[in-house]
Amino acid sequence: MNQFLLQQGRARELHSFPHILEFAAKKNNSIKLNALPSTTSESLRFYFVIDGKFDWIIDNQNYTLYPGDLVIILPGQTFHGEKDILHFGTLSWIQLQIEKIDASGFFSGGWSNLSKSECIDIGKILLNNVTIVKLRECHHLLKELYQELQYQEIGFVTRVNQLIDELFIGIARQSTRQHQLKRDFPKKFTKLEQALRQSLAHQWTVEEMATLLGVGTTTFTEKIKKYTGFSPLNYLISLRISEAIKLLNNQEENVTDIALNTGFYSSQHFSTTFKKLTGYTPSDFRKRNLPRKK
Repeated sequence: MNQFLLQQGRARELHSFPHILEFAAKKNNSIKLNALPSTTSESLRFYFVIDGKFDWIIDNQNYTLYPGDLVIILPGQTFHGEKDILHFGTLSWIQLQIEKIDASGFFSGGWSNLSKSECIDIGKILLNNVTIVKLRECHHLLKELYQELQYQEIGFVTRVNQLIDELFIGIARQSTRQHQLKRDFPKKFTKLEQALRQSLAHQWTVEEMATLLGVGTTTFTEKIKKYTGFSPLNYLISLRISEAIKLLNNQEENVTDIALNTGFYSSQHFSTTFKKLTGYTPSDFRKRNLPRKK
């Protein structure tokens, strides 16, 4: 899916759909500071992770998001990135204006063809603390939705609304299955990340990382790409930079020590990589995060 941003009142594609406030896809190639500040949603939002790994806080609960995850943000809920940071990866999202969601159901405002009983069931599911569902087919639905909006062939208004209904149905069905199932991001990948974070100063090779999982390098590379969207070495770099960001917030930590402790060959290597992925040198980042004097 190509990058795009359609906003109500600005995009001709949304002229026939006042209930679609925003529809977008964005590939983020760097760790952006202050790019995901705390926001209280006034609408219903769905965020789908295409690739990458994101750490978000939703209503004061921490969540780690992986490819295939669909995040549900209800009206009134607050969300933001950890330390307001947006990590690199690809997201698609849709923001919908609805009449209300309460114990009596989900009320679309007239555009949906879901039955009253279906709307009641979906409303209850959305209110039942369902924040993340694993819904890989969402990617296909969003791609088709974008194509319908772009080409606007005969029947596109009906088809767009059908696709949104399909999204609600997919969420409802998957969430009812999911409460009995564990999320399918393998535990061993979580253990791998923990092992890497504990020894970031070590100069890890792809072979060593693969050995930790007990698989060959080719299989390891394929699985890392599938579950994170990154190559093994880029995945490792992302861990090193995220850990470095945490350490830089401690003003007493020496930048050179941070560089070596997170696995960079030198402070220059660290500075070059850090700026490439965040847009700032480590020193500039630290200055931006100094507490303001009263």
